[in-house]
Amino acid sequence: MEVGSLPVELWRVILAYLPLRDLGRCCQVCRAWRELILSLDNTRWRQLCLGCPECRHPNWPSQPHLEPPSWREALKQHALATRTWTQNGPELQSSACLLFFRRRKDRRVWHVGPGCEFETLRGALGVVGPYDRVVLHPGVYEEQAEVALKVPVELVGLGRLGEVALLVCMEQQCPTARLCNLVFMPPWFSTVVYKTSWGHVQLDNCNFEGAQLQVRGPATCQARFCSFSQGSSAHLLGVVLSLLDSCDFSGSDTASVTVEGPPVSERNWACKHLAALARTFPSCGASGSNRSPPTGHVAGSTGGHQPSGANVKKETGVDAVCQGTVIEDCWGDRSEGEEEDGGGINTINPCTLDYKIPCDHHGLSHLLKPQPDGSLPPASSPDPPSVTPEPLTFQQELDRDPEAQMLAASTHGCILRRCLFREGKGGVHLSNYGQARLEGNVFRGLNYAVRCIQNSTIVMLRNEVCECRASGVFLRLSAQGLIAENDIHSNGEAGLDIRKGANPIIVCNKIHSGLRSGVVVLGNGKGSIRSNQIYNNKEAGVYILFSGNPVVSGNHIFQGQAAGIAINENGRGMISENVIRENQWGGVDIRRGGDPILRNNYICYGYSDGVVVGERGRGLIEGNHVYCNKGCGVWVMSSSLPQLLGNYITHNCMYGLAVFCRKDPGSGERRGVDGEGREGQENLNEEGELFAWESDLDSEDERHSARRSISVALVESNCMNYNGAVGLYVKSSEPLNVFSNLVNSNRGTGITVLQSSQLTRLVTNCIVDNGRGGVTVEKDCRVELRGNGIYKNGGHGVSFGGNGQIVENDVVGNCGYGIQVSGSADIKILRNRVQPAQGCGIAVLGPVKGVVHDNLLFQGHPGNKKSLLHMDPGNESCALRNNSVLRHNNSSTTAPPWVLENPPPRPLASSPSGLSSSQYPSRLGISMTTRISATVESGCHSGSMFCSIL
Repeated sequence: MEVGSLPVELWRVILAYLPLRDLGRCCQVCRAWRELILSLDNTRWRQLCLGCPECRHPNWPSQPHLEPPSWREALKQHALATRTWTQNGPELQSSACLLFFRRRKDRRVWHVGPGCEFETLRGALGVVGPYDRVVLHPGVYEEQAEVALKVPVELVGLGRLGEVALLVCMEQQCPTARLCNLVFMPPWFSTVVYKTSWGHVQLDNCNFEGAQLQVRGPATCQARFCSFSQGSSAHLLGVVLSLLDSCDFSGSDTASVTVEGPPVSERNWACKHLAALARTFPSCGASGSNRSPPTGHVAGSTGGHQPSGANVKKETGVDAVCQGTVIEDCWGDRSEGEEEDGGGINTINPCTLDYKIPCDHHGLSHLLKPQPDGSLPPASSPDPPSVTPEPLTFQQELDRDPEAQMLAASTHGCILRRCLFREGKGGVHLSNYGQARLEGNVFRGLNYAVRCIQNSTIVMLRNEVCECRASGVFLRLSAQGLIAENDIHSNGEAGLDIRKGANPIIVCNKIHSGLRSGVVVLGNGKGSIRSNQIYNNKEAGVYILFSGNPVVSGNHIFQGQAAGIAINENGRGMISENVIRENQWGGVDIRRGGDPILRNNYICYGYSDGVVVGERGRGLIEGNHVYCNKGCGVWVMSSSLPQLLGNYITHNCMYGLAVFCRKDPGSGERRGVDGEGREGQENLNEEGELFAWESDLDSEDERHSARRSISVALVESNCMNYNGAVGLYVKSSEPLNVFSNLVNSNRGTGITVLQSSQLTRLVTNCIVDNGRGGVTVEKDCRVELRGNGIYKNGGHGVSFGGNGQIVENDVVGNCGYGIQVSGSADIKILRNRVQPAQGCGIAVLGPVKGVVHDNLLFQGHPGNKKSLLHMDPGNESCALRNNSVLRHNNSSTTAPPWVLENPPPRPLASSPSGLSSSQYPSRLGISMTTRISATVESGCHSGSMFCSIL
């Protein structure tokens, strides 16, 4: 019979009356018939799948509204899964032809119920043979004592689910059994309704109401389309492999699924079949769902991973980023001497001078020169970086991490997939070396979703964890595992809570919209947190405290309502290559003993400061790009001891780097991270744990033996440019070392020292092209300037009103005076080379005490009539000796131009005189000076106008 003899539509109507077995036979007729049968997927195959009493909608219980890709394939997978319990016969390996002579199991069907062969379940089980089927007619069956299953048997409820209820306690003592379409309720003497410690049990379309399922290894369990409600739970003890697929867990009093103990060494016959079924789930690396932009209010900005289009041009330039920012007079360095010469400054443009000394070949000039491809380096580009790294995909993470690859491929312990956990206390609890794998589940409205403790191993792939009253996922006591491609959101506490030595791999998740932090690591917690999208959390995206020490790498942490990453209370960690943007508070906040390594991150577009180092903050801050923040690039406060090395701090609306120190407000006024820490401690006992932090935390000796002891507040080898105010602003009562930095093109002064009762050392820096002066030092400050190059700034090169020394600097081409010293300063000005654009080279104003020795002064523009070396008449406390003044010789046309040589323009490419080379291999390509220790113990800070709440 040809298919073409009738219209296809008519054939479909005819075939719609065929049962499943006949449809299968029709598929084998020919290719045309097969294609015709397959075309019935949305009609006849859908009808057969939904009409099967042994299964439910393929996407039940979490997504029953979503149709499967193929109804026929769903029915096929169901048919294969329901036969697992019968596949324990001996394997025939001798010859394939013997399969024809393999004896089929002679199965009988026994009926139980009023008016049937047996009226009680116990009576029927007493006579059944191996693999017989017992059909229970509608009714309630109660047994007053435990019932034993001694031969393989199939128990099936007749009618709709709920019409057959069992109040029994069964113990399986046979290799295999299947239970289908039944409701289990606990008898009066036990809450356990089914238990097995040897064979395999298969549960299809069953309900557990207030009952407990107990499976002890080497027994195995396969449960499909089952419902656990009214406090029901499944306990798996030492299981090698069990599969819970498409089950609904609700109303639990404790954990819905408990996995305890390591898998036993003995395996039963079903393990290989369950492993084959587990592999039918979509490959762990194939899903791309978590690479899509975050939904809702952040969808449009997730492209900010790589800013594009017109929006970037509006946001990137200094003019746009710093809109509304006004450089107040107190930020600048305009002094009386400069005010007097204002008219002259505006009338002479130093860039057009014929006699200016070339100074472009200093030790940091390579940072300002165009690159071989013609692009500008970050230090001289008027635009901030336009591209940030994208997070890696899950497959890329697996390719570079063998441990994660091994965990992703593992199928041990309890496997839960496509289950729904809702409205109860807990979801899944692992303890005492238990193992579990969770794929495609939904956890909603619980106290917690997953709790993994005591060396247990969890693998979580593509789950949704939301609306938990506490944290979504807890990991404690050396727990480990892989948590990847999950959507963790809207939880009452942290999305993930890692502590007490837990060390998971957390990759490619979306962690967002939490009422507290995204990820919390504390109490010696570890972990590798990589390539996640962490956004829109009310507190820090990642919060590290109490000796937490994770690796946080390659994440996008954005649009948080507090800090992007907060490190507090002796927290540590390696924080590298993250994109931290658009957070309300500091991009990274370090305080109260926090001591991380912060390296190669992009910290940008924040609504306050980029990096905040608060009271007693420590850490190595190296190679980061900190730009376009509405506050300061880096804000260093109070008794902190950070090392800032090789960072690009650019295009921030306020200061590039601000160092402040004052007393913190009272504890009642403090908010932010400190408050978050206290609230977190209040919740530490929420799950009934006793936290003895004294025994959990590393001692101070252990902490500092692992890393080099730091006793220096150090700013070295950074680029601070195109910021809206001062490049480096110091108002501190602590010593500070500022070595080999490039400070250029800031709107305000290059460096301003407003308060410094202890010594601030400015050594081998290049301070060039800033909108106002080069260096300003206010009254009563203690400052040393040595080996710096101060070029082409819009005000005085150096305006000095404090105490200290100005030694071996090159001060050339500045619009105001070269060096102006005023007030009652006590100062030494030695061996400097000075050429002002106009005005005095060195001006000593007022009752200054000190010496001005061995300086070399060059005349600038020939029209400059100011004295190159000026001291107020009547000043007898300042000595001028051995200073050389070079003026233009108008009569000579053959005189060689002036150059800076022996040494060349400063800062030098080698260490200055008297300073040994630093061991640190600078990113800026020059040999740095030795870091000079400066203790920072007491004192305090003037809080950031945006971030003092931190």
